[in-house]
Amino acid sequence: MNPAAILDAFRKLRILVIGDVMLDHYLWGEVTRISPEAPVPVIHVMRESHTAGGAANVALNLAALGGNASLIGAFGDDDAGKTLVWILSQAAIDFSACVIKPEIATIVKTRVMARTQQLCRIDREAARQSYALDAAAGIEAALVSAVALADAIIVSDYAKGVVTQALMDRLLALADARGLLIAVDPKPARNLAFRGAGLITPNRHEALELAGLPEPGPGEAYPLDEICRRIHHRLAPKLLVITLGADGMAVSRDGQVEHVLATAAREVFDVSGAGDTVIASLTAALATGASAVAAAGFANQAAGVVVSKMGTATATPDEILHPRGARG
Repeated sequence: MNPAAILDAFRKLRILVIGDVMLDHYLWGEVTRISPEAPVPVIHVMRESHTAGGAANVALNLAALGGNASLIGAFGDDDAGKTLVWILSQAAIDFSACVIKPEIATIVKTRVMARTQQLCRIDREAARQSYALDAAAGIEAALVSAVALADAIIVSDYAKGVVTQALMDRLLALADARGLLIAVDPKPARNLAFRGAGLITPNRHEALELAGLPEPGPGEAYPLDEICRRIHHRLAPKLLVITLGADGMAVSRDGQVEHVLATAAREVFDVSGAGDTVIASLTAALATGASAVAAAGFANQAAGVVVSKMGTATATPDEILHPRGARG
């Protein structure tokens, strides 16, 4: 399937996203001087912006591609949560199954940007257990209902507390009962079991962790073949796609590297949220029946668009079909 056919077929599908919901907040400005109080730059803020982050950004990417996205996660009933509700509503994302807890803070990542340079990031979040869904009222019925309407499931784990082993086990069972593709964007440090998932999409560092291998030393090659063998032995995913940054994307099945795609990015300004774009577009393509290589190529194009923009971003169908039309 070519990208146009994938996009056309995807409009008829519904993807369920479950994971850590966040708000991405940006302060955009210029460095005007060095502070007299400490050897740090003084930023004159010109504007600020907000967008969905984490699992919410995965859902936003699906919506931007023209698909129907539903979202399950947890966030607070605070100003950040209200901003997030507005963003999700504007994108027509179904977040009716999200758990909104008045007693917790919505996870916020604030990035301070001086033109195209990120100077620092400020994180605000509550304790991890605050965001867990396991004991939330009505969550079992919500999961069953959401999975029944879905054509595929994405688990977006940012290690903030939503994705637990109990939740993962339940999702794997529900997906298996319906024969649904379940895709996992993992955080290896969590050490969660998700053996047999339809797709996992670690980046190059996460793949090393999943394989139990150290970072290569100076001048040493990235051990892609060994990584794929080890991850297959441990987790047996039906499809493994490793994002390799400037080196593109590797597609592996049954522990063997099937294909390596060169990056589609012409210029890289910001990689924030690029992993969200990859799992969203890859799952979308696979759900339409595209082959693994065609789906990876589609995801590679989408990621190439997103990293050419500043800030957490999405790719539109027009930008994927006509890459030169992408704007920063």
